[in-house]
Amino acid sequence: MQYHQAESWGYYVPMRTSMLSDPLEKVARLASGSAVVIFSISSCCMCHAVKRLFCGMGVNPTVYELDHDPRGKEIEKALMRLLGNSTSVPVVFIGGKLIGSMDRVMASHISGTLVPLLKEAGALWL
Repeated sequence: MQYHQAESWGYYVPMRTSMLSDPLEKVARLASGSAVVIFSISSCCMCHAVKRLFCGMGVNPTVYELDHDPRGKEIEKALMRLLGNSTSVPVVFIGGKLIGSMDRVMASHISGTLVPLLKEAGALWL
């Protein structure tokens, strides 16, 4: 599998579409593959903001750009089911655990709980 440097953040990893048929299983598998995983759409301003937040903290997230995947819409619908709302991206997983979308990430950051989560997952060493 080839990894591509994704602008200034982490790595964009092309998804293999034939691996798993159930989108929720695929999300779970991908989410547990790295310390920080972001499901994103390349043209989404909130996705860009959350990627910048993590990079600004010294974290290199693995980013899955759903608009670059043939099954991206299916995965996006699965993420919407996980979140229980209509906003599907960005969706952040830390240590394989669902954190949520931008509002949950920012609330964790402001309350001071984001850094300990990142340290526990091995995404930050400071």
